[in-house]
Amino acid sequence: MTLLTLLNAPNLAAYTAAGFWGEETIYRLAARHARSRRDAFALRDRDRRLSYAELVAAADRLAAHLAGCGVRAGQRVAVWLPSRAEAAIALIACSRNGYICCPSLHRDHRVGDVAGLVDRTRAVALIAQPGYGADADRHDIFTDLAGRDFIRCLWRIGPADGAPFDDLPAPGLNIEPSGDANQVMYLPFTSGTTGEPKGVLHSDNTLLATARAMVQDWRLERAVLYTLSPLSHNLGLGALITALAGGGELILHDLPRGASLLSRLEETGTEFLFGVPTHAIDLLSELRARGAQRVGDVRGFRISGAAAPRAVVAELMQYGIVPQTGYGMTETCSHQYTLPDDPPERIVETCGRACAGYDVRIWRQDDPDTEVAQGEIGEIGGRGASLMLGYFGDQRATEAAFNSHGWFMTGDLGWLDEAGYLHITGRKKDIIVRGGRNIHPARIEALALQHDAVEKAAAFPIADARLGERVCLAMMIRPGAPADAKAILGHLADAGLLRYEMPEFILFLSELPVTPSGKLLKRELVRRVVAGELEPVPARLTSGTAAD
Repeated sequence: MTLLTLLNAPNLAAYTAAGFWGEETIYRLAARHARSRRDAFALRDRDRRLSYAELVAAADRLAAHLAGCGVRAGQRVAVWLPSRAEAAIALIACSRNGYICCPSLHRDHRVGDVAGLVDRTRAVALIAQPGYGADADRHDIFTDLAGRDFIRCLWRIGPADGAPFDDLPAPGLNIEPSGDANQVMYLPFTSGTTGEPKGVLHSDNTLLATARAMVQDWRLERAVLYTLSPLSHNLGLGALITALAGGGELILHDLPRGASLLSRLEETGTEFLFGVPTHAIDLLSELRARGAQRVGDVRGFRISGAAAPRAVVAELMQYGIVPQTGYGMTETCSHQYTLPDDPPERIVETCGRACAGYDVRIWRQDDPDTEVAQGEIGEIGGRGASLMLGYFGDQRATEAAFNSHGWFMTGDLGWLDEAGYLHITGRKKDIIVRGGRNIHPARIEALALQHDAVEKAAAFPIADARLGERVCLAMMIRPGAPADAKAILGHLADAGLLRYEMPEFILFLSELPVTPSGKLLKRELVRRVVAGELEPVPARLTSGTAAD
């Protein structure tokens, strides 16, 4: 299958000359560390801790096995694994041999979902763990794929009780590692929160561009990083690449349910975390429950995947953790973030500035080819060294994603302040239109989370014959706190929410639906309401002075 990409000679020359792209692949980067610091720790899960030499040796064994099965450069290798060392090794092995790694197969996927993605990408190999997945008790992915004539290798990963891929023989095929850092080697899928997931094409260089910048900006050389996001998610993958770029160690989050994250962070000497807002909320909940004052050696926390609520960011700083509030997408990597020396108000209120090698501009919502004035809300557009090389097998979607000036249009709304810091206001597709007036759910959620009783919040539309849409606010309440709708509405009014923005329906839920990567799945809330599975309770502000 021929892959059409956006790689072109001018960008290649410009990004290489500027130092954002280089000749070193992800594998060659790891191998360089293995030569110079072979015993330095590189990767750790609950059961294993690997040095750089052991990491590269395992990648060599897997790469040789896949080559022996007939997998050729440019072909896809699918990975369906929990957070364990083999998932990271698979990506490095793909980089070594010029394969394209397809890791966006999550725990919540069913066998049929994974088989469909294997078919869609024409993956010639699958590395998976038996019994993993949403319906593994009833279906088996290896049985399902056994009849595919294009598949060259189905590899079953056993228990994590030995060295990764130690049951493979020492490499017998002497294949020279790939030296092309610009070829496609990573094919994740978008989360699908607003529609059908799209396959995204990345090279070693597009992945390494932001990782190198983050290592420098946050002083992460030889640091101990911890990813709360799985390696099947772009944020978790970004943590792996950042650890490799800095020559540090990555800790994978594979704790059993109910185990203490705080204890794990202290035990591993973690210095920097990667996760989504849900992860930050859960960590804060444990800190409060245990009466802790600090989190071991943790000094920073990259919060991405969704807008970080201001209350959460502010509370993290009370525990000595400097949040890296940021912005990024599967298509763009983690290009936007605050810096450790930024003043607290910048960290709380913004998503930072674009890193070296990436640029952001704001464009009119009704005319994506026209920039807005500084400080005006519009659609966020970007371009730079970490931008994807296109969508897999979808040239039309690739072309539609850019404006006429060549800027990638994100579908997110925001504005830039006078210092170039980005403020996110929401997604174009998330906007609730009530009587012709636009309402940004992110604003409602951020204010709701400032109430002491609210643990998590999601604002979404309910259809209305007269006004078109009304706002429903779904919330998880903190343990022991009262579920008092009137008090929360009063808080929203006192916080400055306008009358037309006020929620008119309330839901108190024990859990909010999320994607496998931890993003709120609002369309699932909408579906459940339409199907009658959830019954929102009408709620009106009867006191207070919500502004008009």
